[in-house]
Amino acid sequence: MSVRDVIIIGGGPSGLAAAIAAKQHELDYLVLEKGVLVNSIFEFPPHMVFFTTPELLEIGGLPFVSPFDKPTRAEALTYYRKVVDTYDLQIAFDERVVGVARDETQGVFEVETRSSRGVRRVRLARHLVFAIGYYDHPVRLGIPGEDLPHVSHYFGDPHRHYRQNVVVVGGGNSAAEAALLMYRSGARVTVVHRHPTLKRTIKYWVRPDIENRIKEGSIAARFSAQLVEIRPTVVLVQTVPDAGDDEAQRAREIAADADASHAPAAVVVPSAPVAAVEEIPADAVYLLTGYRADADLLCRAGVRLNEREAPIYDRDTFETNVPNVFVAGGAIAGRDTGTVFIENGRFHGQKIVEVIAARMARPA
Repeated sequence: MSVRDVIIIGGGPSGLAAAIAAKQHELDYLVLEKGVLVNSIFEFPPHMVFFTTPELLEIGGLPFVSPFDKPTRAEALTYYRKVVDTYDLQIAFDERVVGVARDETQGVFEVETRSSRGVRRVRLARHLVFAIGYYDHPVRLGIPGEDLPHVSHYFGDPHRHYRQNVVVVGGGNSAAEAALLMYRSGARVTVVHRHPTLKRTIKYWVRPDIENRIKEGSIAARFSAQLVEIRPTVVLVQTVPDAGDDEAQRAREIAADADASHAPAAVVVPSAPVAAVEEIPADAVYLLTGYRADADLLCRAGVRLNEREAPIYDRDTFETNVPNVFVAGGAIAGRDTGTVFIENGRFHGQKIVEVIAARMARPA
C-alpha cells in the first residue's frame, strides 16, 4: 500500500487551502471529506449571508467576485467549486474518518474511513492535518426528547413551518436569523435563551430586527430560561434563577418596553429562588446552541486537549503533541469557536505545509 506524504482530514476552506499548498510543494496528498465539498457551508440555511466580505473568504489566490458586500451561501459554494476545479484538488468524498493509528516501526499513520454505504478503507500517510472544523458537531443539551424527529440542531427552509408553533433555543446569530425567517414565513416563534439578553455577537443588521420583534411581541421570548424536556407536542421550559444583576436589569427593560406598548409579554425574568416550569406548544424545535470540533476524534488520534477542549499545539507550526499531526482552522478552537473563522483559518494550511515540506526537503 502506498504511503502519502500528507492526508488532510476535512474538505472545508482550511482543508482546501492546505491541499493547495501541498500541491504547490509537490507533495503527495489527499483530502478526506466525510460529506460534500465544504460540507459545513453546504449545511448552512439556504438564505444565509456571511458576516464578512468576499475577499476575506478567498483561498489559493483566486478572487471571490460578488455583486454584494456580504456574499451568500450559494455564492460561496460556487466559489469553492471553482477553487477545486482550478487546482484539480484530490478529494475523496463521503469518507468519514473513524480511526487513526500510528505504526511506530514504519513511522506512518493508518487512517481508517467509512462511507455512508458502509465501505471501509485504510490509507497510509507520514503526516496528518486535522482541518475538521466545528459546525458538523452540535452542542447537545442532554435532555429527554432531544432525539425526537421534530427536533434539529440545524436550521433549513422556513417555509415548512408556516402556521406552526416553533421553539428556537439559543441567543446567538443562528437563533436570531432562524427566528426571524420563520416568523416572516408565518410561524409562531418562541425563542428560549438561558441568559437574560441576546448575545452581542449577533450581526449588526440582525440585532435590532430581532430585538424589535421581541419588544412588539411578534416573536415571543423566554430569557433566563432553559429547556428541561422535549415532548411530541410541547416543550418544558424552566426559568433560571440568580441571573446577574446587569443582565437581569436588561431583561426587565425589554419586558417593560413590551408592557408599555401593550404587547404580549416577551420576556420571563426570574424573580424567585424556585424556578417555574412552563409548557410551550412546539410542532418543531431548533436547538441552535453552538458547535464544537470533534474532540473525540482528536483524542483517539492521541492529541491532548486543554481545559477548553481545544488541542494543545505549537502556535508557530500548528503541530500537536503527536509528532507530524497538525491542526488547522476551526479544529483549534475547542469551546471558543468565536475565535476562528474562514478569514483567519484559511492561512493555517500554508504554514503547516511549509513545515512538512521542509522536513521532507521539498521546497516549493
